[in-house]
Amino acid sequence: MTITVDRPITETAPAEEATKATGGLTIFCLSGDLERVWATLILSTTAAALGKPVTVFFTFWGLFPLVKNDRGITGEMWMQKMLSFMNRGGTSHLPLSKLNFLGAGPAMMRSLAKGHHVASPEELLALAQDLGVKLVPCQMTMDLMGLKRDDLIEGTEEPAGAATALAAAEGATTLFV
Repeated sequence: MTITVDRPITETAPAEEATKATGGLTIFCLSGDLERVWATLILSTTAAALGKPVTVFFTFWGLFPLVKNDRGITGEMWMQKMLSFMNRGGTSHLPLSKLNFLGAGPAMMRSLAKGHHVASPEELLALAQDLGVKLVPCQMTMDLMGLKRDDLIEGTEEPAGAATALAAAEGATTLFV
């Protein structure tokens, strides 16, 4: 097998040119874990503050931070209701992927963040909306989990499918969190 390279492998574009070459930032939020949602929101708000167009596609467990905090059990059938009972939606109910300790871990992380003046996921979500970040819920996941548009926070885009998410990612820096 022969590999042909048009330029030397060691050649790199200056950071400024690389920034201009992208079509913005697209993040696929696949996880509903506190630290991953936090990272998604920090990256998306930072990119938006730098003037980049940003789209965050929330799918599978990553969709649950877009559920209103005051929603209890969601879904229509018993399996959907059971899943929402075991994995309650909303930013105020996010578990840690490690060291959750029945909610003590997230409480400690939130306390540390507050003490170090780090914006909470709730504040970052509001900031993302203020900065024009497109928050796109996955239609398939909504159908799968029995979520309705009324279950989601205000300001989200119309639910979309994978084809729409991939089209938004074209030419953008793409991250999977």
